[in-house]
Amino acid sequence: MDTQQKNLSYFRLRLKELLNSSFPEKANDQKFITQRSSWAANAYDGAFRSGNAIAQCDEIANYILFEGLYFSKFDTVFQIVCNEFDTIMADEELRPFALKMLPVCGPVFARYELTDDFAYGPEYELLYTEITGTIAIWIEENGLQ
Repeated sequence: MDTQQKNLSYFRLRLKELLNSSFPEKANDQKFITQRSSWAANAYDGAFRSGNAIAQCDEIANYILFEGLYFSKFDTVFQIVCNEFDTIMADEELRPFALKMLPVCGPVFARYELTDDFAYGPEYELLYTEITGTIAIWIEENGLQ
């Protein structure tokens, strides 16, 4: 297996791992996964051939691989479910419930400009509060079903 092939599978695996854990809505987007993995592998290979240190090659490839994937809507919803609603459901129900709430919270997320560093900005607390309220209202109207 040549280096390019190895890099491609490495980057594909890393991206899939992140998508499965934090971006389940993108986890089955094969075109996205293939394109990003290929770009990252090519960037790594180009940086390496240009004489960059391995750490610099990794940094360049990671920037391309994970661009736009630092703020996760799912992680935000999951964190809120775990922090605010964990007393009303079993631990094993938290992630499935957060997955169910992700589309319910979509309209709230749509009102914000979600950049990679959004979680560190002043609007994050407002988003947190709105998502908490949206989930609370949903539970009140629908139960935990």
